[in-house]
Amino acid sequence: MTTHASAPGRRNETHSSGWLVFAAVIMIFSGIMTLLGGISAIAKDDVFLATRNYVYELNLTGWGWIHLILGILIVLTGVALFSGATWARVVGVGLAGLSMIANFMWLPHTPFWALLFIAIDALIIWGLCVAPRPMRD
Repeated sequence: MTTHASAPGRRNETHSSGWLVFAAVIMIFSGIMTLLGGISAIAKDDVFLATRNYVYELNLTGWGWIHLILGILIVLTGVALFSGATWARVVGVGLAGLSMIANFMWLPHTPFWALLFIAIDALIIWGLCVAPRPMRD
């Protein structure tokens, strides 16, 4: 009698594959850092550059609220990824894409930080897309 775990041609994979765990952990980290950046911007911290005549002009408090809400959603989705839910993977890819766009528009305020998080968001999308789907019986 053979079980599905030892059946030939099938890998023994669970919903917590390495790529999915990688994406979830990086997503939680990214969300927390985005959330903290949002709080800092709302508090009008002086670590941000003051730029003039930028195409996507929005005051620092507005960007702070965008990053705060986005950070909360990213953290919650990152935590949900540990359950292996397909919806969390789809939402995670979408939120990482939105985060890439928000960080691109955030470039004039924190150039290095924004570029770093664009790269992290790309890693999140990659990790969520290459993680194997959970096997269903």
